[in-house]
Amino acid sequence: MEKLEKEKIETLLGEYKKSLNTSDAKLAQSLYTKDGIFMPSEAPSGIGSEAILRSYEFVFSNIQLNIEFYIEEIQVEGNMAFAVTSSKGTTLIHATGNTVAEANRELFVFEKVNGDWKIARYMFNKTEPQL
Repeated sequence: MEKLEKEKIETLLGEYKKSLNTSDAKLAQSLYTKDGIFMPSEAPSGIGSEAILRSYEFVFSNIQLNIEFYIEEIQVEGNMAFAVTSSKGTTLIHATGNTVAEANRELFVFEKVNGDWKIARYMFNKTEPQL
């Protein structure tokens, strides 16, 4: 049972990666619970569905990500779960046209809603890019 739940969360993380790499704010929003919280580094938290959408629209208006996620840990306990991940790739900064290295570590908290895993809380911070 737990293996199946972990696989469902891996699928959700794959959809989240797709939303980032395609700059799809609506897809990102759809992966959160209605009262979810997106906590980007050096920016205000997006609390609730509409604020989450606005946060991702803002992010994607400024940058284009091309990243890969690496799942380090998933733990499931009933209708709650968490994942520790890292990501690495590049970021295109629209204002300058420059592409820079991107590397982060992430913490996701998931909640099972009507049988589907959703992101309840998500935060990340930058790590030193591998050279």
